[in-house]
Amino acid sequence: MNNLFSKKAKSLILICIWIFIFTFTPHAVLAFKNHGFVIRIECFPGGSITVQRETEPPVILGKVVQIPKKTRWPSFTASKWGTPGTVVASAVNALHILVSLEDGHGRTISILPQGTIAPAAGKNSYILTTIPPGHGIFGAWAPTVGSKVKPNLNKQYKGIPKEPWVLEIRQEPKVSPYFVEIENRPGGKITLWTREGPSILGRVIKPVSGSGRFQGTLFQDKGRIRANHPGVIDISTSPKGQIGGFQILPLEHAASREMYSAWKLTQWLIVAPYKGKFVGSAPLFSSYFVPGPARGEKLWDLWSTYGRKPLVLVRINGGKWSWMPEAVGKKDYALASITHIRIYFPFTDPLLSEGTTH
Repeated sequence: MNNLFSKKAKSLILICIWIFIFTFTPHAVLAFKNHGFVIRIECFPGGSITVQRETEPPVILGKVVQIPKKTRWPSFTASKWGTPGTVVASAVNALHILVSLEDGHGRTISILPQGTIAPAAGKNSYILTTIPPGHGIFGAWAPTVGSKVKPNLNKQYKGIPKEPWVLEIRQEPKVSPYFVEIENRPGGKITLWTREGPSILGRVIKPVSGSGRFQGTLFQDKGRIRANHPGVIDISTSPKGQIGGFQILPLEHAASREMYSAWKLTQWLIVAPYKGKFVGSAPLFSSYFVPGPARGEKLWDLWSTYGRKPLVLVRINGGKWSWMPEAVGKKDYALASITHIRIYFPFTDPLLSEGTTH
């Protein structure tokens, strides 16, 4: 009973933070910031994987087991909407780095946790680590899509360096939106909430009604983000240790040959922007969403530890906001009663208001 209470109490901390913000600071111009940090990977067997925030000492997260022998081309379809020299996918079971764009396809290398597979990584084109799935750079310290990578492998090395080298991923500090709300119906509004207030990002083309067997959800908790890349937001609907989830796709990716089946299946929510493009662009498909800290992981304070966990809440049949219902495996109508979806953006700074300096 004590363990159950502790788990529920911890889960409620982030909700309490949001209640405080919108209840007790109604007249402030609010902002949430994300701290920056640098991930360094020594690319040789036994090399260290560290992360460093500002002027603080580096934290050792793990070791390198295996280095890539080549890059992967063509890589997964949505990689073509990324920016070369940046992280193009951030997930509990992989990081993918876009090396270059060639003939309309992305060329990538990947970074993998121990004890799992990621089909998008390709054979012999990944750095294998000792870090568990959903932890470290695949969890609490996960970089966002669009984070800059050094060196630029395509321009500097024309492929994988022969000598030992160091890969750097730089997570820049930024101000985050608060949350995005999605009306889960055809034509439903997609509303972004920021310190300037609400704005309409787009509309739902096809709602989600079912859960599917997305393998990486095995390593993520229910109601949390499993992966983000230029063409997807992958959300877990299953407890950690079980498989189940759904995906949000921008219209451009849903129209690709790879994802054409998403129009017939119930596990995909397809969205379109009012103007411009969704695919590969912030705030939904670049720059913000990460898996966030796993259970037991801690960052430098309470705000960062719980604030960097993007949380997904839902409304069932138009009712009150509540936790994501559990759906394990492929169940075509397990989520049919969800009428609204709210995804909170990650943050690490305490609440700032207008006139506050950091």
